Amino acid sequence: MGKELVALDWPSLTEKEVRAVLRRCQPLDVAWKNSEIDVVWYSPRPMSAASLVRVGDSSVFVKRHHRAVRTPDQLGVEHAFANHLRRRGLTVPRVLRSLDGTTVVEDGEFVYEVHETASGIDLYRDVLSWAPFMSLGHARSAGRTLATFHEASRDFPLPSRPQGVLMSSTAIVAAREPLAALGRLLDARPRLARAVASRRLIDDFTRHHLVAIQRVAPFLTRLAPQWGHGDWHPSNLTWSSTTPQAAVVGVFDLSLANRTFAVHDLAIALERTAIDWLDLADQGRVDADLAAVDALLDGYCEVRPLDEVETAALTELLPVVHLEYALSEVEYFAAIVRSEANANLAYDGYFLGHARWFEGDAGSALLTHLRGRAECSKVRHEDGLRA
Repeated sequence: MGKELVALDWPSLTEKEVRAVLRRCQPLDVAWKNSEIDVVWYSPRPMSAASLVRVGDSSVFVKRHHRAVRTPDQLGVEHAFANHLRRRGLTVPRVLRSLDGTTVVEDGEFVYEVHETASGIDLYRDVLSWAPFMSLGHARSAGRTLATFHEASRDFPLPSRPQGVLMSSTAIVAAREPLAALGRLLDARPRLARAVASRRLIDDFTRHHLVAIQRVAPFLTRLAPQWGHGDWHPSNLTWSSTTPQAAVVGVFDLSLANRTFAVHDLAIALERTAIDWLDLADQGRVDADLAAVDALLDGYCEVRPLDEVETAALTELLPVVHLEYALSEVEYFAAIVRSEANANLAYDGYFLGHARWFEGDAGSALLTHLRGRAECSKVRHEDGLRA
C-alpha cells in the first residue's frame, strides 16, 4: 500500500499447511511423495498468502485464498485461461491438479492453488508493486509480449467474470449509461454499497469519471471484447537476464484476468508502469515517464499495430481504467479485512486520486502526448495510402 513493508492481510503459509496441500496434489515426479518440503520464500505482498516451496529437486508456487476473495469456480476460470495461453505457445506456469482432478485444493474457508515455478529470472520480485520499468528495453519487451498475449487470448471463449473483490472489469466504463451501471454494481455488491454509504460516491463519480467514460464509450462499442491479463506490470513477468536489455521470458498471475478489451489491458499496463504513484503520494506531484510510454507502445505495435479506433480509445480510457478495480479494493478492505485506513486510501488515493491526477497538468501532458502519437500515426497511414 506504500513504500514501507506492512503487516500481511492474511497469515503466512505454514510448512504443515503446505505439506497437507501438496499431499492432495498429483506429484510432479515419482520421488516427490517422499521428498523433504522446504518453504524457501514468503510473498511480502500484503493482499496475498503465497510461497515458493522446494520439494526434493523441484519447486512449486503455492497460493492461498479466502473464499470471500476467490471461489473454486473463479480460480477454475483463471486456470482454464492459463491452459489456453499455454496451448497458444505462451510461457505461463502450469497449474498442478489435485488427486480428484481439479486444479483447486479446498480446505474449509480457504482454497489453494499450486503452480510450477515460472521459467526465467524473477527480476522484479522484490520491487514495489506497480513500480516503473528499470529500463526502456524492459518496457519495449513488455509491450511486445503483451501484444503476443492478446493475439493468443483473442479466441478464449468464456464470458466475463462476475464483478467481485480485487477484480477488474469494464461493466461501467463500457456502459451506455454509466450511472445506471454504477447503480447496478452497488445493488449486486451490497458490501461495497455499505462501504461507500458515508461517501458522496455518485457526486465523486459524476465529477471525476463520468465525462471521460462518456468520451470513451463510443469507441469501445466499435471494438471486440476479449480476455486480457488485467495486471500487466514488470513484477508479473519473468526475464531473460538482469541487464537493461533483458527480454520477457514468461507471464504469470492471472488473478485479475477478465474479458474486457485489448486496449483496456494496454491502458492498465501504461497506468501501472509509466506513472510512479508512490512518488505522487510522497511528493504531491509526479510526471509520467513519456519515454517508457513510447517504448511500451512501440513494442506493442511491432506485434499488434493499433488501429485508429483503438488509438483513440486508449487515450480516453486511460484516466478511468482504474476505477472498477479501485472500487473492488474499497470493498475488500472495508468488508473483508476490515481495514478502514486502507479502504479510505483505496477510495481517496486510488479511485479519486488517480482520476484527479489526469485532470492536472501532469496527467494532461500524458494525454496530449498520446493524442500526438495518434495524430502522427494517422498521418503516416494516410501518407502510406497515397503512396
